[in-house]
Amino acid sequence: MVRIGLLNVLMRQKTLSRNFFKFGKKNGDTGNFSRIVSAGKVSEERSVPDEIQKPAYYFKNLPPGDTLGTPEIKNKEQIEGMRLSGKLAAQVLLECGKLAIVGKTTDEIDAYAHDRIIGANAYPSPLRYAGFPKSICTSINNIACHGIPDDRKLENGDIINIDVTVFLNGYHGDCSKTFLVGDVDEKGRYLVDATKSCLDQSIELCGPDVEFQKIGQFIESFCLEHDLQSVEAFIGHGIGSYFHGPPEIYHYYNDVPGKMQPGMTFTIEPILSLGGSEYDLLQDGWTAVSLDGARSAQFEHTILVTENGTEILTKA
Repeated sequence: MVRIGLLNVLMRQKTLSRNFFKFGKKNGDTGNFSRIVSAGKVSEERSVPDEIQKPAYYFKNLPPGDTLGTPEIKNKEQIEGMRLSGKLAAQVLLECGKLAIVGKTTDEIDAYAHDRIIGANAYPSPLRYAGFPKSICTSINNIACHGIPDDRKLENGDIINIDVTVFLNGYHGDCSKTFLVGDVDEKGRYLVDATKSCLDQSIELCGPDVEFQKIGQFIESFCLEHDLQSVEAFIGHGIGSYFHGPPEIYHYYNDVPGKMQPGMTFTIEPILSLGGSEYDLLQDGWTAVSLDGARSAQFEHTILVTENGTEILTKA
């Protein structure tokens, strides 16, 4: 689950000037798919048994976590906790992907994920986080992120990002993947393949003493090379006993100071678009849709910086 970056307020003019160019270039040329223009019917909140350990925001409506400050260096016990939560999140995501088929509703996928997570004695992290009403995020076609599972049936040719985060034994593990539904057109397949490659290569850059800004600088150059656009408003984040914390991981060119150190855990989760990067929210206050109607795709992993490189904690 992504965060909106504070630095993006300062970057807004830069983003708008880019998008005026890109809208004229790409608008109407993003392939064949069904655009999402309104939210569907959302079912009632699913229950969580008393014995399941819950984060503080379950009991009180709290604001999103603060991603500014000094990143936490985790000890061995904390890292092992992160490995377990990451492993569960990855497994649930893999299983949810098998349900991304024509005719299945996103609410049905949410129901499966909720029951699967609860059955593993864990808590579905998105539920009640800053008021989010469901247990996973499901973002289809022109929804950039934070789509709320509802009664819409998946259609042939859809692409869908499923974002799973679990809270297990006091630690969050966070990951997402974009899946193809039925026969997806060439542009959609290109977008999904490129976004996965972008994340994979971004992770390969990481290691001790590497500057965080290298991630965004690489993603921007990748987008230029592949004729894509990073949806800049949404960022990766530190994670641990907290859902969102420092560092902030920007998916575009930046010069924000800070270096990776062994023991840090954070997400990298670029959202790449076939069109521009400007978005608006539907009336639910969560679902972020592209202003130009273009599709986007997203992939996400939680990673650990080690003495020699990185470890992907959410690899199935």
